[in-house]
Amino acid sequence: MTIRRTLYLFCSAAPPVFDVARVIEEAQADGWDVCLGLTPTAADWLAGSLDGLAVLTGHPVRSQYKLPGDPDVWPPADVILFAPATFNTVNSWALGLTSNFIVGVVAEGIGKGIPMVAMPCVNAAYVRHPQFEQSVAVLRGAGVTVLYGEGGFVPHAPGGQRSEAYPWRLALNAVSILGTPEP
Repeated sequence: MTIRRTLYLFCSAAPPVFDVARVIEEAQADGWDVCLGLTPTAADWLAGSLDGLAVLTGHPVRSQYKLPGDPDVWPPADVILFAPATFNTVNSWALGLTSNFIVGVVAEGIGKGIPMVAMPCVNAAYVRHPQFEQSVAVLRGAGVTVLYGEGGFVPHAPGGQRSEAYPWRLALNAVSILGTPEP
């Protein structure tokens, strides 16, 4: 009997989010039970697909905090993948600004010791802002695997991102490495 491990796939509103159904299917083929969480803007972008994505994952798609006392509708995460992670999301997470559900989960996930992978999707103009590099360093220092720079996501010119060029497989491979139970 194979035990499926749970992957929380969290996405910000960046063009690669439109590939999320394919990414979910790939993660499921890798043996993951996938729970999808979206920033509020990403949920707006995918509004017409949310019901289908819930059917695909077998779990409700979440973009809002639950009410206190309500039961959690997802199993506990074994690993969290946050991709695409926008400039705003990376900075909010590193600064502990938990105004949206998925940033709150990953901020708390650091304290809970949940293995996490983040892969930004930002353009070269945004990464010139001094806070971005500091935020990446903070997340790495907190134990988050950040796939950014050589061997990870490389920023593109403003307006130059093609969603099909986003290295989703790189992120899923990193998740598989973190999510492999020790013998």
